[in-house]
Amino acid sequence: MMAFLGTVLVGLVVGLVARAIKPGEDKMGWIMTIILGVLGALAAGYVGRAAGFYQPGQPAGWIASVIGAIVLLTIYDLVRRKG
Repeated sequence: MMAFLGTVLVGLVVGLVARAIKPGEDKMGWIMTIILGVLGALAAGYVGRAAGFYQPGQPAGWIASVIGAIVLLTIYDLVRRKG
């Protein structure tokens, strides 16, 4: 249960940082920010470790998580605009 809460907290932080960095207006709520932050962190973490770019716990993982969340925010925004 604590690992899940930690993941949600990291997702919130990563999602907020990604929203602050990404240009444009985002009209999504806290829940979607957390979801996209968690998904971005998980995707970037998996790809980065699988490619051997970094190991778990390295600062590069945070940077990759923010980049992954920005990518997901951009994709979400593009899909939402078309719909």
